[in-house]
Amino acid sequence: MAKTITLTIEGKAKLEQELQDLKSRVRMEIAEKIKTARSYGDLSENSEYDEAKDEQAMVEARIADLEVTLKNVVVVEEPKKGRKSATVKLGSKVTVLDLELEEEVTYEVVSSIEAAPTENKISDDCPLGVALIGKHEGDIIDVDAPVGIIQYKIVKIAK
Repeated sequence: MAKTITLTIEGKAKLEQELQDLKSRVRMEIAEKIKTARSYGDLSENSEYDEAKDEQAMVEARIADLEVTLKNVVVVEEPKKGRKSATVKLGSKVTVLDLELEEEVTYEVVSSIEAAPTENKISDDCPLGVALIGKHEGDIIDVDAPVGIIQYKIVKIAK
């Protein structure tokens, strides 16, 4: 039995868009590269042909991976936008206060597939994500980070 994968609505849509792009545009581009490389003659010493076939194999593997992932996706039920959520869960936007630095940061808790730290989208299985899941506004959490234990206070939970 395949493992279920929990995603936000946005995360699922992003994967579906990537799959569609790979199946239509990217496949056609690679087919054209292969056709052009074949026209160069002897395939046994044709590096362009080899590169195109390697690229084709990688794209087909990614397509297969996305198809399996999307078959096993469970979309997390999200609270209405702007409404407060009682506890932190996948899809929550959480504002935390670093108690040592006295800085507030807002993160969105997403699955590991959707994680994008530069966009403040943290995985539900990273140390901060694990510490946040199930907590409430006002809770103080300890996060075991490479620099040591960091304490955060949950200021706000919303979607």
